[in-house]
This record gives sequence, structure tokens and C-alpha cells, in this order.
Amino acid sequence: MFADLRARARARLEPAHWDFYAGGAGAERTVHGNEEAFERIRLVPRVLRATGPRDLRTTLFGTELAAPILVAPTAFHRLAHPDGELATARGAAAAGSVLVVSMAATMPVEAIAAEAGAWWFQLYVQPDREFTAALVRRVEAAGCRALVVTADSPVFGRRERDHRHGFHDLPTGLVCENMRDATGAVRAIAMDARLGWDGIDWLRGITGLPIVLKGVLHPADAELAVEHGVSGLLVSNHGGRQLDGAIASIDALPAVAKAVGGRLPVLVDGGIRCGADIVAALALGADGVLVGRPVLWGLAVDGARGVQDVLSLLEDDLDRALALVGARRPADVTPDLVAWR
Repeated sequence: MFADLRARARARLEPAHWDFYAGGAGAERTVHGNEEAFERIRLVPRVLRATGPRDLRTTLFGTELAAPILVAPTAFHRLAHPDGELATARGAAAAGSVLVVSMAATMPVEAIAAEAGAWWFQLYVQPDREFTAALVRRVEAAGCRALVVTADSPVFGRRERDHRHGFHDLPTGLVCENMRDATGAVRAIAMDARLGWDGIDWLRGITGLPIVLKGVLHPADAELAVEHGVSGLLVSNHGGRQLDGAIASIDALPAVAKAVGGRLPVLVDGGIRCGADIVAALALGADGVLVGRPVLWGLAVDGARGVQDVLSLLEDDLDRALALVGARRPADVTPDLVAWR
């Protein structure tokens, strides 16, 4: 559905910047696997269901969305457009979506918040807990409604495209604005291989925000997440950017959703490109989906309007897909509407 937009975005971006957005770890088997997994899923529609006009609205953590489609956290939006995350925030707000702001954003959260509707913040818990706590207080003060805590990154994945281009630092004038400490110095984002479940317990102790744990692929981890009191799960393999060879997110979703058993919301990202993909995710246990790379393509091509267009197109396609499978609302999508090839 987005092939033309993808090509136009690639033509506009510097090759190194395109490869940063498009690429993943290792041989990129998981990058490609996320989309290919949907090719093995087929929908089994019901007929004569009298759906009438569809109602796509979804509520997550007290926030109503126009549809169960959120903007995934992705880094360095000013590589795609001069307004960076400000444009993304405007586009997401216009579409009635929730923006998940990356910790590696190139605009400060206060400026993003001024342009956004509802927004969440993606967090890597840093080895310096005092700095992490200060950042949490900062995003709380700016109006953040949930923390999306990335759990799948004890180390950085090796991204061959970035090494080929020598792309290890942002261009002059761009920094991770939300990594500034009290002195104004910009810290590097640190991965912490020592982080364990006690880190989630600590985080719950310093904030009242809902915590969505991102990067869960194994059902045993889903059970542990529930035990440790998280508010939601995001089934994700980091867009294939960490462990090459990891299971596709949509393939991991059913077991994770079964382990959770409806006790908390389950979201999924990775490879979602059309309304039928969203219906498949809902049928397999998701309460909503997050979309990353297509949003960046829209941003590169037409700024805030491009972001809005991507989200609106997905919403329209979801509306059509719901009608065609015989569902009026996302909650009406049931497991019997999917089959595996």
C-alpha cells in the first residue's frame, strides 16, 4: 500500500539516512520477516453481519484514539524533515493518534508536547538512575500519559548499513535533545545489560504513569511482566534492529496474548502496512498496533501532512477491512477470522 510513498521518501533522503531508517541488524532477516509473516496470514470473513457504519475508536489508559493505530517510537526525525518530531506530532494529532516519542528524539519533549495530542514517551532505563528519574519527572511535567520502556536492548544490535556509511553520529546541529542533563550537556544513550525486573519495580516506584513494556516476544516474559505490575505490553522485535533472526512480532503475538489472558492491554508493532494487517493483529490478540517506518516515509515526503496522510490511509483501510470481515468495531474481531497458510 505504501510502495510509492516509500520510493519517494528514499529519493528525498540522504543514502546514509535512508539506510538508518530502513535497515536493521545483521543480514536483516528479521526486518524482512516482519512483513513476510503477514503473507502467511489469511482472513476468513463473515458475511451478512449488518455492520452498518464502523466505529474504530479505541481507548488506551484513559485516552480515546480515532483508531487502534499509534505512532511507534523512532529516532532522529530531523534527518527526515527540518521540523522533525514537531511535524510528526502535528500529523499524529490531526489523525487522532497517540505519538510515542523516542528517547532519541531530535526535539525536546516540551516542544513536542506543545504540538501533540496525546503522547507517550519511550524510555531506556539508564545505568544512572538519578538521570533516569529526572527524565521521568521531566516528561511527566510535559504531559506524558504513559512510559514505553524498551526491554529488548541490553546491548546495541550491529547494523551493517550504518557501518558501511560510517553513520555513527548525528550531523552537526542535531542531538538527542532529551538526553541533556542538568548542566545542559548531552549524554549518550546507554544500554544496560545489568537491567533486570528489579529495574521495572524501581521505575514503578518513582512514577504513577502507566508502564508499557516494549520488546516482549516470549510468553514467560509476558507472565513476569504481569507479576511485576506493568500496565501494558508491546510485542516487538525492535523492527529487526536488535537481534537478527528474532521471531516476527506477529508470530509471537498469539502466545503472548494467551499468557496475558486479557489482564492488561497488548500492543504489537513490526511490518504493519495495511488495514488487513491490523485486522489480523486484532484477531491474534492485539488491542492496537504501532506503525514506525511508514510514518517516517510520510514525514520525509510531506512533513506533518505526510504523517497525517499515512495514518488516515491506514484508518480508512482498516475501516474497509472491518466491513469486509463482518466487524463493526475493533473489539468485534475474533480469532476465528484468521487462518495460517
